[in-house]
Amino acid sequence: MILRQTVPDSSHVNVFSRLKTGFGMARRSGRLLRAHPKLLAFPLLGGLSGIAFVATLFGSLLLTDSIRDPGLVLYGALFVAYLVETFVASFFTAALVAATRTVFHGEEPSIRSALAAAWQRKLPLLAWSVVAAIVGVLIRIVESEDNLVAQVLAGVFAVAWSVMTYFVVPVIVFRDPSLTELFSESATTFKNTWGESIGAMATIDVVSFLLALAGLGLGALTFVATAGTEIQLLATVVVGGSGFLFGLLVGKALSGVAKTALYVYATETTAPEYFDDMDFGALGGSGGGRI
Repeated sequence: MILRQTVPDSSHVNVFSRLKTGFGMARRSGRLLRAHPKLLAFPLLGGLSGIAFVATLFGSLLLTDSIRDPGLVLYGALFVAYLVETFVASFFTAALVAATRTVFHGEEPSIRSALAAAWQRKLPLLAWSVVAAIVGVLIRIVESEDNLVAQVLAGVFAVAWSVMTYFVVPVIVFRDPSLTELFSESATTFKNTWGESIGAMATIDVVSFLLALAGLGLGALTFVATAGTEIQLLATVVVGGSGFLFGLLVGKALSGVAKTALYVYATETTAPEYFDDMDFGALGGSGGGRI
């Protein structure tokens, strides 16, 4: 009988390596977040601001009776919604990135200082938001076509757009780029750290999902524990909703911290504080490495 030597499949090794890398990034991001829980304020403020705006915008549209061209009004409303939502989300993400950068320098982050740093970048954030809103509306128009090919192309472009703009906010915070440099540097950074980025974000998404699921589980337990009482529904909504939202907030914060760490390494070729025990140059297999 002839024995054959089994050669490990490098693709499988890379997959597991990225998952391990993502877990390490999420764990260290969580360690930083535990040391500085005030960072949760930024996704919280961003979420509340976004909800308030969307409710106001679409509430006013529902109260408008004299609409001659509902299609034009709809896309106009979508543009405004995308613009403001992108700006609000990007603004508070920029504040989170700025606060995380402060932590990486060994200093205590300040909510006021981080918001001030984000406000200093309001013009590039607004320019980015306008472009993102235009692209978002165009993608939505193509997706609304009764054409499978158009819908597939819109989906592919949406994914490519997300990849190209993945590091847009860190680029804005750390640099003062032109509009073209904004997208080119973001795309280049993702290209050179795609293994790390995919592994980290996939794991953080799983962690966020589990935390949100745990929140819903607490809601279910509350529903059972308060059965037959007058506060059953209210207690269930408060406990379950709070737990669910907390999971989403933690996920947003972890994502911002990990993304900032990757950008710092990619541009400064040094591992920031809380991540200095990780060998970034070996992460992500052939897709990673120092740049």
